[in-house]
Amino acid sequence: MTFSLPRFVEDVRGVVPVAGRACHERLPDGRTTLVFRVIEEGRKGDLCVAGPRTRALFKSSPGVARAVILQFKPGWSVPLLGVAASALTDQIVPLEDLWGRPGGDLCHELLAARSLPEMLERISYAIALRPHPAFEPASARLARRAVRLLEGDEVRVESVAERLGVTARHLRRAFTESIGIGPKDFARAARLQRAVGMVATSKDWGHIAASAGYYDQAHLIGDFRELVGLTPGAFLKRAGDRGASDLKVRRSNSGI
Repeated sequence: MTFSLPRFVEDVRGVVPVAGRACHERLPDGRTTLVFRVIEEGRKGDLCVAGPRTRALFKSSPGVARAVILQFKPGWSVPLLGVAASALTDQIVPLEDLWGRPGGDLCHELLAARSLPEMLERISYAIALRPHPAFEPASARLARRAVRLLEGDEVRVESVAERLGVTARHLRRAFTESIGIGPKDFARAARLQRAVGMVATSKDWGHIAASAGYYDQAHLIGDFRELVGLTPGAFLKRAGDRGASDLKVRRSNSGI
């Protein structure tokens, strides 16, 4: 059976928590992730699906020895996991709840794996064994095309719909089903991700706001407060306390 996991994954991340700090952090990004955690010094583990976020998540998990996070490209929840992305929005669901016994079996297999490549091989094989739709709906392809535009040079949802030759309402329906959040929420998340990505090279928030696609600095600050729960300054201080490498900002190259 031929199945290529890298086609659907854009980031693989290993995490070793530091005592007293959140081991799982996500900014809104319109992505679905598979999270495997080793707990109780390797004696137990759990395997969950974290759906797309509309607000930032800072999750502390005492007892977690390490974790592996696979971030899927947008729009693949149905063929990969067998569930619409909208059913996972802002949720963390055990894979066993979605797959039944095969989800629990995969968790045990990952716990026994001796390396990250072995884990990825077992995940790939488990997904390949799942029943897959005979065809992909056009709405999923439409949503992924819109994602590329919104993460590229387009910031207005209405303009994206026009470029794709559909109504804004049709685009919203496709996004909700395939991505898990509406296109306007996705556009806000994309702007936020761009702004966070620019912090490494600039501390001029006015310049960052303009370059990321915000109307002005006040709108950038408003989005940080609403989506992250922090001001940009407080966010940077927190990042500095943790170290920049701990931030969960989307990376486009999975490295697998």
